[in-house]
Amino acid sequence: MTDPSRARSFGPAAAAYDRYRPGYPAAAVAHALAGAGPRVLDLGAGTGKLTAALAAGRPGVVAVEPDPDMLAVLRARLPEVDARAGSAEEIPLPDGTVDAVLVGQALHWFEPGRAAAEIARVLGPGGVLAALWNGMDGDVGWIARFDEVRTGSPRPADNPAGGGEGIMLPGRPWFGPAEQTVVPWSRPHTTEDLLAEQRTHSWALTADPADREAVLDRLRGFLASCPETAAGRFDLPMRTIVQRARRR
Repeated sequence: MTDPSRARSFGPAAAAYDRYRPGYPAAAVAHALAGAGPRVLDLGAGTGKLTAALAAGRPGVVAVEPDPDMLAVLRARLPEVDARAGSAEEIPLPDGTVDAVLVGQALHWFEPGRAAAEIARVLGPGGVLAALWNGMDGDVGWIARFDEVRTGSPRPADNPAGGGEGIMLPGRPWFGPAEQTVVPWSRPHTTEDLLAEQRTHSWALTADPADREAVLDRLRGFLASCPETAAGRFDLPMRTIVQRARRR
């Protein structure tokens, strides 16, 4: 698990998180759920960005989230969903009661050993564990340059695990080999939306305010000068990383 203070930083920004963070493309969700039964748990559900996709046409989805502010937004947004206070380390469900556990943008915040044991406990044999991470497509030239500007001086503390780099799912004794798929997509965006979204990331939420504003000013200047984004409206190339493993 990375810095606990960063894991707890999202609650005060829950409304902005829900407004500006992206949802999950249908192809990524379908891949995550392939071959799974109907009982699905969204673990570390936040404000329900992934929950919304799971609950569409699928009754009985349970969402579990530890932060009360994030959970309040989820409940207001999706009143039909069974949304419970809890954590990956203490899941408020009986043994073997779900067919799939999905984790959107949160696995890197879990305490690995305790969370793996709890996820294995609530999953039935052969159940699916899948983790998803949304991110801008760093293979696109201007996005790579955007990230270089963002991590310049004053350099914000970054979260190397947040992009889902490398297989992060637990393995033996509970889970079989993990596999990874990357789903490319894009979303219409504006300069101010992208900067507002940056404010909802843990680096910005935990940074010194002056440092954070300096970074955002640099990013605004970069976007104004970049041919792909200078008009203020653009399609933002995205990718969703999906990692999957089966309960032994």
